[in-house]
Amino acid sequence: MVFSSLIFLFIFLPAVLILHYIVPSVGKNFIILISSVIFYAWGEPQYIYLILISILINYFGGLLIRKNHKDEEKHKFIFITLIIINLSILLFFKYYGFLIENINNLLGVSLHIRNLPLPLGISFFTFQLISYVADVYTQRVKPQKNIIDFGAYILMFPQLVAGPIIQYSDVEKQLKNRKKSLDKFGEGVKRFIIGLGKKVIIANNVSIIWTEVKNLPLENISIVSAWLGIGAFTLQIYFDFSGYSDMAIGLGKMFGFDFIENFNFPYTSKSVTEFWRRWNISLGSWFREYMYIPLGGNRSGLVIQFRNLMIVWFATGLWHGASWNFIFWGLYFGMIIFAEKIFLGNILKRIPDVFNHMYTMVIVIVGWVFFDTDSISSAIGYIGVMFGFGNNLFINNMDKYIVYTNFLILAVAIIACTQLSIKSNKKINVNFKKMDLKLIIVIQTLILIVSIAFLVSESYNPFLYFRF
Repeated sequence: MVFSSLIFLFIFLPAVLILHYIVPSVGKNFIILISSVIFYAWGEPQYIYLILISILINYFGGLLIRKNHKDEEKHKFIFITLIIINLSILLFFKYYGFLIENINNLLGVSLHIRNLPLPLGISFFTFQLISYVADVYTQRVKPQKNIIDFGAYILMFPQLVAGPIIQYSDVEKQLKNRKKSLDKFGEGVKRFIIGLGKKVIIANNVSIIWTEVKNLPLENISIVSAWLGIGAFTLQIYFDFSGYSDMAIGLGKMFGFDFIENFNFPYTSKSVTEFWRRWNISLGSWFREYMYIPLGGNRSGLVIQFRNLMIVWFATGLWHGASWNFIFWGLYFGMIIFAEKIFLGNILKRIPDVFNHMYTMVIVIVGWVFFDTDSISSAIGYIGVMFGFGNNLFINNMDKYIVYTNFLILAVAIIACTQLSIKSNKKINVNFKKMDLKLIIVIQTLILIVSIAFLVSESYNPFLYFRF
């Protein structure tokens, strides 16, 4: 089940909200837990046991860590065992095929590769479980003694399958006592509708451009087509993923939770380092707190800092997918961030902002080619076309057709994710306060109706980050 589906919008969500608000406070987390089990089982019935077992292991593991906190040896042993269990589950289901394939290629053997379906949201809930046991181990938080509350935290359907990655410390108090009001519920509905519009109206429509261009033979792609295609994907992945995050945050508010923001207009960044502070913020925070800082962070010399960055960005690439192009994508950004750290950042400070934006966007767009092509060689070939390394035409009739038929949606998408949107947003927020409530409801209802109209006319449209 996905948020952008009619069954979720008109059956599942209303039913869960009604149940959540009619039961006493003591039963609200139970409703969230049961509804989340149904939500997950709807899409992955064969793997519901996996996440439930993981919850039980980490629930009792957290209690054992706390119980043995005075016995350093046992304390540490339990913690390491839990980390190994969590990572082993992730490695087996997500990376087994990739590992066997590379062993076969390297050793010239023919080990059988089992095609294991990827459990929905495994990368996200595994990281939440790891952060929980790590925080209990370091005594940053106390273990959750109520298994219903713990299960609700891990399985909470608004953010279960594609984030944001919620650390236990962020919702510990909210699990027991969260503020609910009509205003907060209204904010949640508004945020959900905005996210739905991002996904259904913008992301799904610009994705058509990238699909058409990507499926062409390289020799038939013009330079302009190459930039239009990957430019469309650049917009698609932002509106798809940030749209999901908006919906998750909005749903959280409807149930009384305040989730962290996951995007902060990343395409307005003036450096790649800044871009990654604004993109998928919860994932970046997780890698910083649970990998980069424990490795030593910035406390050592440049060589150690470089090593730490490369480890983190290797892991970041691998987290996104079991293939060499994701690993290369991660290392590519790690190298650029290190270059900005030691010399490039000082250069960027001395040049006009417009060139900083251009530099950042070119680096990011080239990175997206590696992210969404089948192999490193395919990505390099496509990038070669983008920069004119070949006999490809500069422009052809297809480019004119793409621009002519998609001009409006491209213009809306570009404005909505850039500095123009930030500046106008402040004015809009001020004007919204002055607007009649009925007019605001009309605007939001219009976005909802248009989104539903697209949903009715389309087939299944999962979010891009579901595959991670």
